[in-house]
Amino acid sequence: MSKTDVSGKILEASGQKQLTQRERFEKVRTLIHRDSEGASAALAAEVAAMITEQAAAGGNIVLGLATGSTPVPFYRELIRLHREEGLSFTNVTTFNLDEYYGLPRDHPESYFRFMRDQLFDHIDIPDSQINIPDGTVPMEAVYDHCLDYERRIADAGGLDLQILGIGRTGHIGFNEPGSSADSITRMITLDRVTRQDAAADFMGMANVPRSAITMGVGTILEARRLVLMAWGNNKAGIVREAVEGRMTDQVSASFLQNHPNATFLIDRAAASSLTRFRYPWLVGPVEWDAAMKKRAVVWLAGKLEKPILKLIDEDYNESGAGGLLASTSEAAYEVNIDIFNRVQRTITGWPGGKPGADDMNRPERSQPFPKRILVLSPEPADAYIGMGGTLERLKEQGHEVKLVFQTSGSLRVADVAALNFARVVLEMVETAHSPEWESQTAYARSIIESIDAKGEFGIDSELVRKLKGLILRGEARDAAATCRLKYHDTQFLDLPFYETGRYRRFHLEEADREALAVILENFRPHSIFATGEASDPSSPQAISFRAFAGAWETRFVEEGAAGNVWLYRGRDRPFEAHEIDMAVPMSPDQLDQKVEAIRKFMSINDADLNASSRNQEIARTYDALGMAEYEAIEAFRRWLPEEKEADT
Repeated sequence: MSKTDVSGKILEASGQKQLTQRERFEKVRTLIHRDSEGASAALAAEVAAMITEQAAAGGNIVLGLATGSTPVPFYRELIRLHREEGLSFTNVTTFNLDEYYGLPRDHPESYFRFMRDQLFDHIDIPDSQINIPDGTVPMEAVYDHCLDYERRIADAGGLDLQILGIGRTGHIGFNEPGSSADSITRMITLDRVTRQDAAADFMGMANVPRSAITMGVGTILEARRLVLMAWGNNKAGIVREAVEGRMTDQVSASFLQNHPNATFLIDRAAASSLTRFRYPWLVGPVEWDAAMKKRAVVWLAGKLEKPILKLIDEDYNESGAGGLLASTSEAAYEVNIDIFNRVQRTITGWPGGKPGADDMNRPERSQPFPKRILVLSPEPADAYIGMGGTLERLKEQGHEVKLVFQTSGSLRVADVAALNFARVVLEMVETAHSPEWESQTAYARSIIESIDAKGEFGIDSELVRKLKGLILRGEARDAAATCRLKYHDTQFLDLPFYETGRYRRFHLEEADREALAVILENFRPHSIFATGEASDPSSPQAISFRAFAGAWETRFVEEGAAGNVWLYRGRDRPFEAHEIDMAVPMSPDQLDQKVEAIRKFMSINDADLNASSRNQEIARTYDALGMAEYEAIEAFRRWLPEEKEADT
């Protein structure tokens, strides 16, 4: 029987291009929701309506499904609809996009296991209607297996709806840069960036498979409808390229521009680099409040490579920002002075407030002094990556600093760190020749045996994971000492969501919020530094931030005593110049000290180790705007719980 369309905001007209002036740079329909939960719930409701309507007519639905952290909220909502509202999947056939090659199907990072854990084991879909590429077929059988996968899709009547995520290289499925628009299901070699992004899942890049089987771009584009989901500010740049850039095989998601029924479904963080949000004055009238003026002037100065104070009226008019001058009836010079002063006032060497100073033009208030300052680090290295120099400055200036590591970070520790520890113990036994070392010998050997037994793609035993957490705890405290913090200035929470979970499978629990609430009640900070507010919703950073935010909203706060909450960026995309509310300069020596603190972590990757280059880039940006020249700058933005906004 023929397939029928179901009316709904996401799917009803997904073939339409953007229709309004604000969206004119977007070459594919793009819907923005406040958060991943709301977007996923809306999509799940429409998919449920499709399934139900076809079931009532005696028909079937063929869904293409994705893995990774992005679709997890969508799958959880489908499970809820099945359990609480009776949605049946007996008339649904599914085809997954891809699978790692070489992973046994029971491996926790295999997509076969992922789909079982995240969806199939919780709904009533028959096993015979589930299709996932098999990453265990012999190499000589891969070609025929891929052709058979194509035939099975065709025999099922084709894909009614394909769900997609997007990788940092712009890939859909595992269609890495260079994948052609007519490619079909095949084996592919994974890009280094893709493997690097999966390193935490596999507890080290060395454990990430090098190959995968994936649906081709052409196979994906044959689906009747496509919905690509993206969450978090780390996806903002690649979303912009795919939506507003040219179609290219270097960004396979860009081929969705040419599909008659494709929709990007993203949250506000992932949408932040789209022109209508990043440069809204280029697509229509805006309200020229203080924040918008700052954004436009900083953008204009960067675009023209001119300091703020050298911009002239013609620069505004000829670059699309003339509306700013018209709205204020001021000349460029007057606007320039105002914004120059605003940017300059973000710069401070006193991130905890300068005692006895006038607070009017300073980011942080002077009183009380010294302050109790709480620094939250989702994983142990995050605080050093994002604000290692500021940590040292706060301590040097006499504040009571408490650095709280919200999770153990054990999932980021490579096997070699645990093996080195165990081997040192055994070598000590060999030199000591004492029976008192018997228990230590047994422990060290059990660690080595456990790591050897798990093989190339195995998972850590509880014993090994505990050891890795303790190793990282020592590294984190060594890094703290580099930043002048004492042993008693640090605390590990080991939040339950992390200790009982894995990447892409974390669940925030009430116990996580309660642990943060206890910290807030006992320490009663005057200022807080936190990160993760715009991270991928399933990441430890985002979940740790939600645990803090939940505790913050419910804790008892004396009137006027709440103080500031400052956001920093650790592993996430750095703040842009117009977003910065406090800029803390660092000298060359301070920058070297920050790098030394980060180096204390044995399992740090190159991107995190190069955090100093991001600080230097911020300093160069400030210099180009006409500010004083500094070696490096750490940036912060003031946080206040946002009011819920309508979806776009």
